[in-house]
Amino acid sequence: MQVDFYHLTQLPLERALPRIAERVVETGGRLLIVAGEASQRARLDQLLWTYSPESFLPHGQAGGPDDDRQPILIGEAMTAANGARNVVLADGVWRDEALGFDRAFHFFDEEKIAEARLAWKGLAGREDVERNYWKQNEQGRWEKVA
Repeated sequence: MQVDFYHLTQLPLERALPRIAERVVETGGRLLIVAGEASQRARLDQLLWTYSPESFLPHGQAGGPDDDRQPILIGEAMTAANGARNVVLADGVWRDEALGFDRAFHFFDEEKIAEARLAWKGLAGREDVERNYWKQNEQGRWEKVA
């Protein structure tokens, strides 16, 4: 399984997340986006509807009658009712349940960097985990650092 750590230094999550979501959906994948706070989940829901006038990311909030039909599902729990094999940890909090997916995208900013470092170190040496660390350069582009 692959874990990609995304250190947000220039662009906020609201600019980075939709691009990841687009790539997953374009390749036929499904995505679970996890955030602990209801207010952040509501903001992410609105974001995916409005982030670009040229794009549409079909999604829903977990707990609806059609969860299993949603290409992108936003929820509090690490339960992929939509069958997602990709998970985004949008609130900067690492959850070991992410290791049950094929790929995890762990977004964090400066406030959560200490926690992200602990998660990075905790995954070191695991043969079943490929870790990647991405950081934004001054232009906001992602550069693989480790």
